[in-house]
Amino acid sequence: MTTANPESVVFGAAPLRLEQVVALARQQAAAQLQDDDAFRQRIARGAQFLDSLLDREGVIYGVTTGYGDSCVVAVPLHQVEALPRHLFTFHGCGLGKLLEADATRAVLAARLQSLCQGVSGVRLELLERLQAFLAHDVLPLIPEEGSVGASGDLTPLSYIAATLSGEREVLFKGERRTSADVHRELGWTPLVLRPKEALALMNGTAVMTGLACLAYSRAEYLLQLATRITAMNVIAMQGNPEHFDERLFAAKPHPGQFQVAAWLREDLAIDAPTAPLHRLQDRYSLRCAPHVLGVLADSLGFLRQFIETELNSANDNPIIDGDAERVLHGGHFYGGHIAFAMDSLKNLVANVADLLDRQLALLVDTRYNHGLPSNLSGAPAATAMINHGFKAVQIGTSAWTAEALKNSMPASVFSRSTECHNQDKVSMGTIAARDAIRSLELTEQVAAATLLAAQQGVWLREQQADARPLPPALAAMHAQLAEDFAPLIEDRALEAELRLCLARIRAQHWRLYA
Repeated sequence: MTTANPESVVFGAAPLRLEQVVALARQQAAAQLQDDDAFRQRIARGAQFLDSLLDREGVIYGVTTGYGDSCVVAVPLHQVEALPRHLFTFHGCGLGKLLEADATRAVLAARLQSLCQGVSGVRLELLERLQAFLAHDVLPLIPEEGSVGASGDLTPLSYIAATLSGEREVLFKGERRTSADVHRELGWTPLVLRPKEALALMNGTAVMTGLACLAYSRAEYLLQLATRITAMNVIAMQGNPEHFDERLFAAKPHPGQFQVAAWLREDLAIDAPTAPLHRLQDRYSLRCAPHVLGVLADSLGFLRQFIETELNSANDNPIIDGDAERVLHGGHFYGGHIAFAMDSLKNLVANVADLLDRQLALLVDTRYNHGLPSNLSGAPAATAMINHGFKAVQIGTSAWTAEALKNSMPASVFSRSTECHNQDKVSMGTIAARDAIRSLELTEQVAAATLLAAQQGVWLREQQADARPLPPALAAMHAQLAEDFAPLIEDRALEAELRLCLARIRAQHWRLYA
């Protein structure tokens, strides 16, 4: 087997973790293909068995029959070779925005890992070319709309099948190019897809699964960031750190909730002297933050299980068992597990947005922020009446939160019967995954705004005569943020700073908790 260095991701018999897909998507790792004889022979046996069936004129869905409802239409052997090109050609009807480069890499990785299970009836050459696309960063231009999540991500994945065949367009070295031109530049011969290979590429869950890997990673970081923002807001509003006491959470020991409370205790150093309390019990967005964030923390385990099982599965149809010489017709292209995971995630993430939005609403309001200036303005008394601080930022945050909450409607319950009622119950997994990404975008915007407001609130609290030293973790974060974000004294347009903060969040710039 190939010996991988720490920066390599090896596609083959061993399962991948979603972090490896994310590393490839972010170009932090290189793709390799398992190259030992056992793996190569396993892949070859599936393709050879399929060829032997063709020699015997066996009936195989999508190979000697039409697709979908056309499975009752026999395809004569002299047309079998032409069928794969027709499949990716008539599915060339995607619309909407193109997938981002990182998402496209994740999709390529998910499809390659599925085909490496060795039961899809494809040649080793196909796997090698998919690995080469990743290695050389040849990225098919994939419209993100047009999949109902069964029979898999047919239309978006047709753009991978077509570009492997030298058709349609790719992104290469930052430029939009024809696939044929890039093949010539790299000295490659476009693949002529064999029977079953177009179907094996397209009839699976790679788009929703690739997006799910990226969504999970963003949600995991957002959980920690929202915890850190909460700790800063407890300091800014002189909240009660005893709400996070370990004994309190031992009485209701959901593990994720317990972990969030532990992070807050670490940040707030609650054994240290604290400022006098304004309220015995803080409002819920502070006091119940571990309970809100803990639901996301406790859900990440089963979300990971769903995503990684799908990632490391054969999810096309039919399954070609070259070892037992059987063709198994089924429905593994159905993306129900990813649909549920992504519908769940966007609900969880929207609740994070709502939590942070409520914290910001308290922070800017002199009725609730315990002595901070209105809208967190740092203006001196002489110009205070014309300065408005974070007033508009709070309005924007409310808008982003509202959209994230609206977006929490589950996609998976909106199954539509399609394709002459052959696909009469579908998963909507790709729509759910796209929704989850959008919810994360919106919630990251809420987090950026609330983080900058918390930074301002902590700075304003430091200007007060009775200011106390910040706990070490928060002092370090406050200093890091101060390098990029100056205190808001006189009004200034904050868009550029919000965008910089958002970029930092999406790059997972700040190291938060071990």
